[in-house]
Amino acid sequence: MITKKIDHIGIAVRDASTRLSLYRDFLGISDIHVEELPQRGIKVYMIKIGESKIELLEPMNEQSEISKFLESKGEGIHHIAFTVEGIDQAVDLAKKYGLQALSDSPKPGAGNTKVLFLHPKTTGGVLVELVEGIH
Repeated sequence: MITKKIDHIGIAVRDASTRLSLYRDFLGISDIHVEELPQRGIKVYMIKIGESKIELLEPMNEQSEISKFLESKGEGIHHIAFTVEGIDQAVDLAKKYGLQALSDSPKPGAGNTKVLFLHPKTTGGVLVELVEGIH
């Protein structure tokens, strides 16, 4: 697996419309892509800043993974994501290095990508997302 760059930083929010004013209005960023991921129960606001992005994660229902995060930790940084090549080998590679993937294989992500999360208890307290594909 080859790591190419930091893809984005994910931020959990209760209501993206109130948080977008910081990025769109105050900072003047206009390159914002919105996508719903109903299978994960989240609405994604991808804010492009240079080569990287900020991803606002808004829950679509009370059962979403972000709803659970917001209940326990509140709004804030949820994860850091890295663009990679060879994500299909990442689960086995993670095991080799003593890291725990949160699923047995990559899952569909925003923008037709494949994603795999690594458990924070094996990455020093940081939820790490691996992203393959262009979005």
